[in-house]
Amino acid sequence: MLTLFHSPQSRSSSILTLIEEMGIQDWIEIREVTIPRMDGSGGRDPSNPHPEGKVPALVHDGHVITERAAIILHLTCLFPDSGIAPKVGTPEWGVFAMWMAWYQGVLEPTFMMEAGGFSHPWLTAAIRDHQTAQVRLRAALDQGPWILGETYSAADLLLHSPYAWFPDAAPKDPVLLNWIERCKARPARAKVVSEDAERMARLAA
Repeated sequence: MLTLFHSPQSRSSSILTLIEEMGIQDWIEIREVTIPRMDGSGGRDPSNPHPEGKVPALVHDGHVITERAAIILHLTCLFPDSGIAPKVGTPEWGVFAMWMAWYQGVLEPTFMMEAGGFSHPWLTAAIRDHQTAQVRLRAALDQGPWILGETYSAADLLLHSPYAWFPDAAPKDPVLLNWIERCKARPARAKVVSEDAERMARLAA
C-alpha cells in the first residue's frame, strides 16, 4: 500500500504532479496534513510520519520515504511503464538519477543560499553557487528541449520547481525561462495547482 502525505502549495505538490503525469492516482492514497508555514500559519500535524514534520512523506507498506528526489526515484522504479523516466539499468537512467541527486545536493541549496543572501567559502568550494548551477541547466537544455533530451521527464518536473514557486528568482536566460514556462504549462501541474488552491481555501475557511 502506498500513502502520500501532502500539504497544499508545498514541496509535496511536485509529487502530486508526478502522480498525475504517471497516471497512478488509483494506486496511491493521498492524505492531507498541516505543516508550519513561513507566514506563521499552520502547524505540525501529529498524523504526519515525516520525522521533521514536513512534506512530502511517502509510506510504502509501513516504510517511510522522504525527500522528493528519493520519492521520485522510488515511484518511477515501481511504475516503470509510466514513460516519465528512463528504464532502470540503462545509462540514461544513470543520468536521470544524477539529476535527482544534483537537485537535492546542489540546485536547491544554492537557490536557497542566494535567496537568503548569504555565502561561505566552504559552501562555494563544495557546491559552487546558483549562477554555476544555472549554467549547467542551460548546457543540458542546449542538447534538447528537455533536461534529458527530446522527452519531458521527472527530471524537468523536479528541477524547474523552485522557479515555478518563486518566479522572481527565475533566471533571465531566455532558454531557461522558456523551459520553466513549458514545465508550468503541463496539464498535470495545472490540475494540481487548481486543486491545491481549493485545499488552501478550505484550510482558510
